[in-house]
Amino acid sequence: MAAALSLPHAAAPLVVLRAARFAPWAARAPRRRLLSGPPTAGEPPPPALPPASKLADPPVVGAPEPPLPFRAAEAEILRDVEPVVQLIKDILHSDRYGDGECLCPRDENVVVEKLLTFHPRAQDKIGCGLDAIMVDRHPEFRKSRCLFVVRTDGVWIDFSYQKCLRAYIREKYPSHAERFIREHFKRT
Repeated sequence: MAAALSLPHAAAPLVVLRAARFAPWAARAPRRRLLSGPPTAGEPPPPALPPASKLADPPVVGAPEPPLPFRAAEAEILRDVEPVVQLIKDILHSDRYGDGECLCPRDENVVVEKLLTFHPRAQDKIGCGLDAIMVDRHPEFRKSRCLFVVRTDGVWIDFSYQKCLRAYIREKYPSHAERFIREHFKRT
């Protein structure tokens, strides 16, 4: 049995290669010279290293590449506006509010603070004063529900929440706003 386990000397490198391939931790480490000195005839000279100040940090294996500046800003913008967009979609597209119904005070505060104040013509929309925010069918496009400002004089006028969001994004994220709007909004 001992004779069956002994390998000829020529087969030893093959075993080391197999060990390195299938079990890298079991492979023999390459021999290193302990003392620095001139290389021997069979060894190539070591490569010259640049000064330590010019060496870059070694790349971390498996680490993700840093995000592009726009992608990082895009993620931040989405985190910022997504709760408001979800609330508006819930208000307009669920049976939470019927046609002609005013928003509850909590929803109205969010709509006024996060949207209406950023509308390009907010002062014209509010006019003499804001009484409420209402959901109803658009007068021209009867299949579309939209938000209306109900003014203190009884007049009500529609406003686009998308225009408000665009203006908000342009104000808060000026360097990435146009690209974000182009990629995430259907109309300008």
